Amino acid sequence: MSASNNTPRRRFLKNVGSAGAGFAALQVFGQTTQAHNMEQSKPSAAYMGNFAAPALERVKVAMIGVGARGSGHAKQLASIAGVQVVGICDVVEARAKKALASVTQHGHTPKLYTGDTQAWHKMLDETKPDAVFIATPWNTHAPMAIMSMQKGAHAFVEVPIATTLKEMWDIVDTSEATGKHCMMLENVNYGREELLYLNMVRQGVLGDLLHGEAAYIHALRFQMENGDSTGSWRTFEYAKRDGNLYPTHGLGPVAQYMSLARGEDNFARISSFSSPAKGRAAYAKQSEKLSFPQFKELNFKGGDQNTSIIKTALGRTIMVQWDETTPRPYSRHNLIMGVNGVLAGFPNRISVEGLTPSYHEWAQGKDWEAIATKYEHPLYVRLGEVAKKMGGHGGMDFLMLYRIIECLRLGQPLDQNVYEGCFWSAVAPLSEKSVAEDGMPQNFPDFTRGQWKTTAPLAIVA
Repeated sequence: MSASNNTPRRRFLKNVGSAGAGFAALQVFGQTTQAHNMEQSKPSAAYMGNFAAPALERVKVAMIGVGARGSGHAKQLASIAGVQVVGICDVVEARAKKALASVTQHGHTPKLYTGDTQAWHKMLDETKPDAVFIATPWNTHAPMAIMSMQKGAHAFVEVPIATTLKEMWDIVDTSEATGKHCMMLENVNYGREELLYLNMVRQGVLGDLLHGEAAYIHALRFQMENGDSTGSWRTFEYAKRDGNLYPTHGLGPVAQYMSLARGEDNFARISSFSSPAKGRAAYAKQSEKLSFPQFKELNFKGGDQNTSIIKTALGRTIMVQWDETTPRPYSRHNLIMGVNGVLAGFPNRISVEGLTPSYHEWAQGKDWEAIATKYEHPLYVRLGEVAKKMGGHGGMDFLMLYRIIECLRLGQPLDQNVYEGCFWSAVAPLSEKSVAEDGMPQNFPDFTRGQWKTTAPLAIVA
């Protein structure tokens, strides 16, 4: 970035946090290519793959970042039985006070921490939470999660869990050393369709699995006009980095269908290619409502679309696409294929030998609903209607938060472990290196140090 852009960027860093920045002083860009193939051989203090923490009758919760995502989390957590919200932190006082008002309606009286980018340190020391929910810019996720665990709390981190492989290793090491969960808040795993397809796969409907397709296709160029918001700091990420930067919404469900890093199979390597970078620069050039004038001057390196192919240890394949630029309908693909047929999303459709009339036509609409009724995930049967009323991406957010609290109170393993969050997030830095090397395959580090083979596949919980 040229010197002429430094002053606006400093103003941006000072006010960053519309996604809930609690640590804005850290450098936005972070390191993206360090130690891509890092392996660490030291023995783990405690393997977290099947880890269940001691049951908590009451879960004391603290929030770091209550902007677009964190404010929703605070409100929904406050409505769940067994939760006590003890602290709320955000660099912007108005956001912190707004979140405070939403949780006091449910009888909570948390302490407020704001105005200082280090205020979250004080919150951890004073409130001594059992669980910390982090919804801040990407480059702050790792340091906040690590310190939260070191202070004795379980850490729950918005997507992605971290931005570099070194940070991911540091998170794994800290989780193992402290015996504290660190879970990435991948809410899409709790969508109705994703839960349904997981149940169908577990019941053997598809037979042996062969291939999956995952995506995050979401036209979000307009976020460059949203002021001090998510688009403000993400725009700089997209300008500097070229790869598959937001893979987990599509990949998380497919990875759990395949039981990757959970006893059956694991990530092996990835090849990645990006299209030319044209759309964001064109949009910035014509827009008269940009949040920061320097957006017009940015040299956007990130391709408008990235396509990555993952090969697993068993030889399965997963296509992962990312495009937040092109004006087209939203899609996560959500496709899983086995020897007996295919389950797919966007639109929802099924073609399975013996289950649907013909493999020449998809079962859609009423036919899809009839199949869904037969195989509905028991968690959705139990909580689906409540979740839809609570909101948050159609109820996904509430189901995810409810399950976290339920597992902590019952002393059960979480639905997503720390290794899964790191494997799914590792796609971003690995894809960047692959793109830079014209698609050369990159090996995934094994964050489990070989212990994934002992991890139980995600069960179909009732």
